[in-house]
Amino acid sequence: MDVKVRSGDTLWYYSNLFNVPLDLIIDSNPQADPSSLQIGQTIRIPGYETSQYRIQSGDTFWKIASERRISLDAIALLNPSVNPRMLQIGQVLFLPVQVTYRVVDGNRPYDFNVLTTDLNELYELYPFVRRETIGSSVMGKDLVELQIGRGPKVVHWNGSFHANEWITTAVIMQFLNDYLLALTNKETIRGLEIAPFYNEVTLSIVPMVDPDGVDLVLNGPPEGEFGELALTINDGNTDFSGWKANIRGVDLNNQYPAKWEVDAARKPTSPAPRDFPGYQPLTEPETVAMAELAGARNFEKMLAFHTQGEVIYWGYEGLEPPRSMTIVNEFERVSGYKPIRYVDSFSGYKDWFIQDFRQPGFTVELGLGVNPLPLEQFDEIYQETIGIFLASLYM
Repeated sequence: MDVKVRSGDTLWYYSNLFNVPLDLIIDSNPQADPSSLQIGQTIRIPGYETSQYRIQSGDTFWKIASERRISLDAIALLNPSVNPRMLQIGQVLFLPVQVTYRVVDGNRPYDFNVLTTDLNELYELYPFVRRETIGSSVMGKDLVELQIGRGPKVVHWNGSFHANEWITTAVIMQFLNDYLLALTNKETIRGLEIAPFYNEVTLSIVPMVDPDGVDLVLNGPPEGEFGELALTINDGNTDFSGWKANIRGVDLNNQYPAKWEVDAARKPTSPAPRDFPGYQPLTEPETVAMAELAGARNFEKMLAFHTQGEVIYWGYEGLEPPRSMTIVNEFERVSGYKPIRYVDSFSGYKDWFIQDFRQPGFTVELGLGVNPLPLEQFDEIYQETIGIFLASLYM
């Protein structure tokens, strides 16, 4: 929601008028100098939208404000050209409405277009969310990173490294929506105060690492050379439900230089629906973008969400720091997921992250069954995962 600055207005005043934390308003308006607002300047109020109301017989600003439980001055601010003493029946007023509902519905097939639509709605409602394009997929789709908060502790989440594990993106996006709602409405999640995290944590999220692969699994092969290539790799089969790789048949989570050669020696040696690690590490634009992001952001901890197994992998070659055990034990407590320290698998993002940065890294395997997990599991998976999301912020 946008408002126009009047004489005497301050961001602090708007914070009190709309009951929105001041930090969120400041960060929603990076172009504005909080100490020197200009009359007529547009200021964005996060977590609000406007509704139209037609004046009826007997209406006054006071009556409307009382019935809607909104401030008189909020009505005046949104309707600067309206004289409250000369209201006309049928005249349209703009009223502020605090958003208390989700715009993200994760319980549906969650492809790149759905993600893009949801991201655009979230940006509109919560302009303190920062968006950066960190690279492009093979087919040119934006690889988007979101950042929320201004804290010194940088926590990273990512989803859909594997194409047929797209439900991880849906889970992340729905929690992100709940997190933003809690911030703007000063609410708790599972009894935990969310507001302090904004100044303690900078949350980095790449919700969909493999958008081309996700679209292939959900929508079938695209027209043109990439669709033809995918069909060839899939032996002409139009069912791509078992496809984990990117559109070129490279498994993005086997692309990292952490004993890559060990995995390469025992996995497919040419493009495949799953497990082919590439002809060498870091050949794919998606994996390069994620590697560069880790180097640029200095993550304090990293969580890569996959499916399935209801387990959390948290070690790599003894290089994980001691506090990783404390963190994963808390993840187990809040989710019931079983921690597994070592597994005979290498070259994943988590492996490389621990190896190169010596920070806690986790592969969180959501749900139980055969990929792609059915949407009937979504609500259960979401409830199990909420605790892990929260613990990653407070641990």
